[in-house]
Order: sequence, then structure tokens, then C-alpha cells
Amino acid sequence: MNWLDRIPLLVILPIAIFMALAPFVPEPHLWEKMRMLAQGTLRRPIDIFDLVWHGVPLLLLVLKLARMVVARRPGSRAS
Repeated sequence: MNWLDRIPLLVILPIAIFMALAPFVPEPHLWEKMRMLAQGTLRRPIDIFDLVWHGVPLLLLVLKLARMVVARRPGSRAS
């Protein structure tokens, strides 16, 4: 995942926060879609697309932070 390592954290962070919280009113899409997923009502293709669209930046942020933590461990391989 060298491509993820090349993306600056200061680029991913605001995008992930914005996409996770947008739209701000009445409730963020990501929260709404996660609730629908938990209730078993996430069925329409547009809802599934919305979950992916708003969730992928947050997932990339989590992956990047995890890779940064692992890379800082003593004895870890730099790849």
C-alpha cells in the first residue's frame, strides 16, 4: 500500500471528517446508513452507494493511521 503512504495525512484527515459528517443537518449520511445497516433496511442501491461514498475516506484514514503506528514500531519492516 505504498500509494496510501504517499498521501499526506493532512489531505486525508479533513476529507475523511467532512465526508463522515456530511450533510450536517438533519443527520450525517454515514450515521444514517450505519443505522440502516444495523436495522437490516439498507437495501436500495443508492443507500449502499451512499454508505461506501461516505465511508471510504474514513476507512482510508484508519488504514493510514494503522500503517503509521506499525511503521513506528521497533524492528518493523519498511515497505
